[in-house]
Amino acid sequence: MKHKRADYRNWHRVEPGTGEQTQLELPGGWLVDYRAGQVLKPLHVPVCGQQRTILDTGYRWVHYAPRDRQHALTVHLDPAGVPQQLYVDICAGSGVDADGWPYTDDLYLDVIALCEVQPGGRWHVTETEIIDVPELEDAVHNGKVTPAQYDLAWAEARAVEAALRAQEFAPLEVVRSYLTDPYT
Repeated sequence: MKHKRADYRNWHRVEPGTGEQTQLELPGGWLVDYRAGQVLKPLHVPVCGQQRTILDTGYRWVHYAPRDRQHALTVHLDPAGVPQQLYVDICAGSGVDADGWPYTDDLYLDVIALCEVQPGGRWHVTETEIIDVPELEDAVHNGKVTPAQYDLAWAEARAVEAALRAQEFAPLEVVRSYLTDPYT
């Protein structure tokens, strides 16, 4: 399994010292809000059959890891605040490391989604996809995850995908509410 910190301050894709990052501990988990400064290498990825830019100058990543759950959500927003991708890491757990930064113990499998902003600001998920299946297969084959963690990853990915499609994925509402009325 991979230990992933939600800390983008020293990212090789961004000119050092040009981004802004805030972290908050919320009653239900941890939130990191990152706005990219001068991007040196934009990031373009396939999302549900479409090519999307998820990182360029002025883009924003809002990461929310709910406490006691096996997933963490990152919403990638363009400079106008329009979601370009919803990215859900499936994980064995999350917490805060010794340096005070939120982390997840990533189980390789991820769920991505597209959404549109509807009148009134509600976000409506339009498409979903489970990705990185070969990474999970390799991890279990190479002993990086146990068979029980493999089963957990698949069960959680299917549950997350179903919740996204049903418009009932609670972390999405936490992030949307934060963007509407930041807790700072």
